[in-house]
Amino acid sequence: MDGTEHLDVRREGATLVLTLNRPEARNALSLPMLVGLYDGWVAADADDSVRSVVLTGAGGSFCAGMDLKALAGGGDSMAGQQYRDRLKADPDLHWKAMLRHHRPRKPVIAAVEGYCVAGGTEILQGTDIRVAGESATFGLFEVVRGLFPIGGSTVRLPRQIARTHALEMLLTGRPYPAPEAAAIGLVGRVVPDGTALDTALEIAERVNACGPLAVEAVKASVYENAGVPEAEGLAAELKRGWPIFDTADAKEGARAFAERRAPRFRRE
Repeated sequence: MDGTEHLDVRREGATLVLTLNRPEARNALSLPMLVGLYDGWVAADADDSVRSVVLTGAGGSFCAGMDLKALAGGGDSMAGQQYRDRLKADPDLHWKAMLRHHRPRKPVIAAVEGYCVAGGTEILQGTDIRVAGESATFGLFEVVRGLFPIGGSTVRLPRQIARTHALEMLLTGRPYPAPEAAAIGLVGRVVPDGTALDTALEIAERVNACGPLAVEAVKASVYENAGVPEAEGLAAELKRGWPIFDTADAKEGARAFAERRAPRFRRE
């Protein structure tokens, strides 16, 4: 797929790389960017040659949240009519773009440098694996501005990190440096500044080398069974997992192991 205004799209092997590209605004979310993000998630899931997605930002920042200047003016003045028409046709599009109302079946890896605050931290919660540069900054600043973090944070954040940490982040609106974000479990890795994307692509390559049917089934099982009683989750896991053992890919994986070679998975 091609990108839209404010979003760059490229392929790195089996990985689709989506780059938020409004560096002059620290990649604050615009309507063109949201339309492009939604299209990116859909394109990744529709293309079997894509096995993972990396989400990052241009110019040393990830995302500074919604464009408050546009919000204060009553709309996104930079959005062409084609973008407004897309939102009119699907009023839920912006929530899908922010991964609030949409979960891609392919693994999504976030590569964060610089600011990842407000809506940036909300999108982050919809990603699966998270890498941050050591100078990255996180936080949910909405209450400081008299706003509500309506991108899903009051529901998702307490499920992803300890409730006391989630409530402190939500109720104080203070910034969190990358090492602290890692300590509370918001991100998985902190790496030297400028290397988050390279690290995310390395992780993506490892994901891409695995059986795609297995990867997608594992991801689905984790999210489907989050919060359900253990017995119910274990039963659902069997229902989701057993069919994978009957796939041609599973047989190829075993054969490749026996023959001491890399497997050639075909999504079959």
